Order: sequence, then structure tokens, then C-alpha cells
Amino acid sequence: MSVYEYRVLPAPERGKRVKGANGAADRFALALTEILNAMAAEGWEYQRAESLPCSERKGLTGRIEVTQNLLVFRRARMPGEGRALPDSPEAIAAAAAASLAGFAGRGVPPAGVPSLGAPSRAPGPRPGRPLGPARDD
Repeated sequence: MSVYEYRVLPAPERGKRVKGANGAADRFALALTEILNAMAAEGWEYQRAESLPCSERKGLTGRIEVTQNLLVFRRARMPGEGRALPDSPEAIAAAAAASLAGFAGRGVPPAGVPSLGAPSRAPGPRPGRPLGPARDD
């Protein structure tokens, strides 16, 4: 059974200006060709282009739905390369619990997890002058 890894990139939104590329279609095709060739040189195989809806913020509280154009690539992963994926959510939870078991009750975070430390009781910095409107002294 072949195991693949995938990579998704945003499609170019505009063409690349180059001497000899006349018109928007030629410039866009050139930009797309450069992406495809660069990914192929790294061993990625082009699969398809996708247009997917995405919710984005607009203003402080508003949201709009836009379409994102994406390029999907894949390449075969060698057996034993990378880490094996757990079979179920229960296996994932058990592996996470096992990795944290040695740190229970010691107050020491696992490697790679930053310690937040105890909250500081020291007063915050004080301004050099009282806050408020400027005065001519």
C-alpha cells in the first residue's frame, strides 16, 4: 500500500510580467508553470486545483465568505519515513497521556512546552507623570 503526503499551495492570483508574455493569460500561465516546475523538482506530483469557500473577517464583527483557489500536490512517502499514524482517536489520546505521565505533579512541562510560571505579585510599572490632559507647567 502506498502512503502519500500532501502539500497545498495558494494558486497565483495574477500573472508574472516577463518579456515575451503577451496578455494576461500568457502571464498567468507562466506563473503557474513556474510553481508546477518548482514543486516537481522537489518530487511533488500535481493532483488538481480546488476552489473552496472560506470565511474571513470583515471589519470588527462582520464575516464574509470568499473563495480560495488552491493547488494540491502529493508525493509518495517511503515506508518507515516519518512517524507512524495512530489507528484511532483512542490511540492518539493514550499516546498523549503516556508522553505526559512522567511530568504529573512535578510542575515541570514536557520538552517543547513553555512554562508560564507563577503569576507575579509585583506592582506594574508606574507612569513618570500623572495620566490625563497635558498641562503647561
